Amino acid sequence: MSTHRFYVSPEQWNPGALVLRDSEAHHCLDVLRLDTGARVVVFDGRGSEITAEVTKIGKGEVHLKSLLGSKSEPLRCSLTLAQAVPKGKNMDLIVQKATELGVSRIVPLLSERTVVQLDYEEGQKKREKWQQVVIEAAKQCGQNWLPEVTVPVAPKQFFAEFDRYEAPLIASLQNDAKSFRTVFNEFREHHGRRPTSALILIGPEGDFTPAESSLARSAGCIPITLGPIVLRTETAAIYSLSVLAYELQGSGDV
Repeated sequence: MSTHRFYVSPEQWNPGALVLRDSEAHHCLDVLRLDTGARVVVFDGRGSEITAEVTKIGKGEVHLKSLLGSKSEPLRCSLTLAQAVPKGKNMDLIVQKATELGVSRIVPLLSERTVVQLDYEEGQKKREKWQQVVIEAAKQCGQNWLPEVTVPVAPKQFFAEFDRYEAPLIASLQNDAKSFRTVFNEFREHHGRRPTSALILIGPEGDFTPAESSLARSAGCIPITLGPIVLRTETAAIYSLSVLAYELQGSGDV
């Protein structure tokens, strides 16, 4: 039986006095019904993990004693997913799978063809909800590094504040789109190694508008084909991140 995992934020991370509070304490006490003496694993979302023992249960708090700690390094390539927000609960699925596939940042995009449009306050609430999806996914899959979920932004704003990526990519239905393999082979030929940072932009159903695609290309994004079948946006995200994880996160220098 696997040991239950709990999240303690970096602000509250104190190996000498670990305490579960709020929803994590509720899950430990009311859902799992763990008692003193139980062994658990706690992580801070920044690579630290501690195996601990429940020593004391208070009102809404679970006190732990550290037994064994470890630190995991981040994955070799920092992956950013810029995802047009789909309708319904599909964004929850995308955020969950992106966490499992090792992304370091998720940027929800409100493109012109995005059905869901949010004001700033609604965007903040969505961000908090998606960050909780990240935590739950990390607890399940053993990931000790939490990706950051940003507040939803329009593509124009995203590109106005554009970070530099060694491999900025945009999923494209255009005829001049390249394959992932071609792009990474060309990168290896120029640099003798794999990229250490990558971005993948995934559009909404119906794709980005020509103006948005042009904006991405002007920022240096390389159009990428996802194959001959037109994929739903959530499938495109999971497919792309799976390929990127395979191509960029494995062992070896090249």
